[in-house]
Amino acid sequence: MKKVKLDIVGLSYSQTQSGAYALVLGEVNGRRRLPIIIGAFEAQAIAIEIEKMTPSRPLTHDLFKSLADTFNLSIQEIIIYNLVDGVFYAKLICTDGKSTHEVDARTSDAIALAVRFNALIYTYEFILASAGIVIEGNDFLFLENMDSIAKEPDADSLPTSTKQQGFGDLTLEELQQKLQEAIADEAYEKAARLRDELNKRGTS
Repeated sequence: MKKVKLDIVGLSYSQTQSGAYALVLGEVNGRRRLPIIIGAFEAQAIAIEIEKMTPSRPLTHDLFKSLADTFNLSIQEIIIYNLVDGVFYAKLICTDGKSTHEVDARTSDAIALAVRFNALIYTYEFILASAGIVIEGNDFLFLENMDSIAKEPDADSLPTSTKQQGFGDLTLEELQQKLQEAIADEAYEKAARLRDELNKRGTS
């Protein structure tokens, strides 16, 4: 299967789930975006490393990195290899210099480790084709919340209630219109939910 290289292009507060964050991965040299909802702890772990901040005590992902360095292990790349019922599946491609192993991981943890190991991030074409969102115009970044995310408290102290915005009463034409509006407004999380609703109706 064809692999597609991704970069982190966005990390911001979730518009629909309290205490969650929207991580947006972008196709390198392309216009497709892959939005993924992640927890507060993982968002904080990603933001801290991107901002090159040093916490007073090592986070779990920092501890993993130190342990791996101690035993000469490294992560070469991560692959988001499947999407089932809205859940992304990822694996770490690890090496000790002699042999290579694949380790299953949550996508958010895999990306938090990827930024620490400077590992490449990939997905497969079929995932981008089914879950990606195509943008128009020039590429952009919306990492303006990164510093405040890096200073967020632990996930245990954040509320976990969710606020779901239903699209069940909308027609297909209305869904398509709202999808285009969401993409134009760079509201990728909302666009992803609209896309999922359209896909669901298309298979029902």
